[in-house]
Amino acid sequence: MWSYQFMQHAFETGTVIAILAGFTGYFVVLRRSAFTAHAFSEIGFAGAAAAILVNVQPIFGLLGGSILGGLGIAALGKRASNRDTQIGIVLAFSLGLGLLFLSLYSGYETEAYSILFGEILGISTFEVYFTTYACIGIVLFLGFLYRPLLFASLDEDVAEAKGMPMLFLGTTFMLVVAVAVSFAVQVTGVLLIFSLMVTPAATAGYLSRKPHRAIIISVLIAVVAVWGGLFVSFYTPYPVSFFITGMVFGLYIVVRLIDWSLKWRVRKHAEAEPRAAFPNPLPQ
Repeated sequence: MWSYQFMQHAFETGTVIAILAGFTGYFVVLRRSAFTAHAFSEIGFAGAAAAILVNVQPIFGLLGGSILGGLGIAALGKRASNRDTQIGIVLAFSLGLGLLFLSLYSGYETEAYSILFGEILGISTFEVYFTTYACIGIVLFLGFLYRPLLFASLDEDVAEAKGMPMLFLGTTFMLVVAVAVSFAVQVTGVLLIFSLMVTPAATAGYLSRKPHRAIIISVLIAVVAVWGGLFVSFYTPYPVSFFITGMVFGLYIVVRLIDWSLKWRVRKHAEAEPRAAFPNPLPQ
């Protein structure tokens, strides 16, 4: 497997994208912006479709479309609430625009297929270097904003009362998510973006309540899923995206079942000993 250059490129690019997706995805889940992340993928789809129509690499169309979408969504307000209607309208229009561009494209259908479902096995050497340097830069930048962004994500009201620049933080985060989505689309495609951007972070939230530990767990889940998906797909005729999404979804279900089982046992124990939480009454 390692003797093939396309597999080397896939592992290299998949690793840095998984790290970026796991890190960024934690804040996406924390800020309840999963729908926004999905909207970026749809908006980026229109940009990528326009790029292949004019014979430009899809990654640049993804970046351009997602960044414009991030600026537009951030302009709707400082808070993430009450944006669903506007985001849904922009999302639907972008998807229709992307379908129009694809209908005008007369080239190979694999270009459109790779946008929708990902094509990590077809990444070129240029895309490997471009993706790696860009992802490293975004992770470092997100680490620089870690503390104020975490504070603003945990309690928007308190952060705004303390005079934090909520509009700047919200806009910056939207742009970071837009770029992260653009790169993650290379692995999972537009339609399966939740597999790397949301599911690992949601799973990590059940495994640890401490932010830094949850981020590490989210990154590890994303990386292991990408590695496992690439390894299994090499020996089977099925797409990489299926195995990646299947692994993270299966782990999420297992963690949820364990969490539910533990809570059920605690509740049953509390019902069996209702007086355990209270001190013994004083003697008369």
